[in-house]
Amino acid sequence: MSEETKKAKVIAIVNHKGGCGKTTSTVNLASEFARQGNSVLVVDLDPQANATLHIGNTHPSKVPVSSAELLTGDDSMLPLAVQEETTIEGVSLISGSLALGKAEDELKDLSPRPNEELRSKLQPAIAVFDVILIDCPPSLKLLASNALAAATHVIVPIEAGDQYGLYGAEDLLKKVTQIRRINPDLEMLGALLIKYDDRQTICKLLAGQAEKTFGKLLPEKISQGTAVQKAAVLKTSTHGVDRSSKPARQFRQLAAALAKQLQLKVSDDVLAEEAAA
Repeated sequence: MSEETKKAKVIAIVNHKGGCGKTTSTVNLASEFARQGNSVLVVDLDPQANATLHIGNTHPSKVPVSSAELLTGDDSMLPLAVQEETTIEGVSLISGSLALGKAEDELKDLSPRPNEELRSKLQPAIAVFDVILIDCPPSLKLLASNALAAATHVIVPIEAGDQYGLYGAEDLLKKVTQIRRINPDLEMLGALLIKYDDRQTICKLLAGQAEKTFGKLLPEKISQGTAVQKAAVLKTSTHGVDRSSKPARQFRQLAAALAKQLQLKVSDDVLAEEAAA
């Protein structure tokens, strides 16, 4: 596929509840999509910049042009914001920054279309990358609105072992409905259950509630495992830490299912590897 004919799938990883696995999902799906042979961009839209700390080669405080400057600057900012090299091969990055809080205020005050700045600024990247993953902040304010307005698809990570994992889900769905007024083609891929343990009743109950609330679950549930924590420490993916670990296998299978659904490329090597598994 030539750069001229590419049209990236833009996936917002969103949930205004903290600690539910947004960054873990973003980084590991980015890694798997890249392994399949896709060109991948991660946009870190969280002031905490956890995705940047995970895969960036430069500390967020040292990055001259982050997602904050991209949002508030002119159209020339995109090439300066994209870091082509990260700790994961095939994955590029636009860094998060503490300045995103200030940028959010600036957009409210100065932008004629404050919800649509990210969509406008990312347009050139749509023709270059196969997949763009947006790691959203734990909030439903303007940054999340920008992510949803720029996205083609939404994934909602849910912590399966948390009895309050679906707290505020209706607010999230209302936000998606609201943003569909300016982005009518936005598609809900489904809820992604994180830290899932099929031996726990709470996980099974929450899975049923999540499916009822969001209409669908993603076809894989991600288990809790040491590979997830090690990957963050070692600045890589679960595949990079231990490809045989349960979370690594689950993220591989999830990425394969999403690639099929979204018509993304999958390299012959990855197909052969999966067939042999």
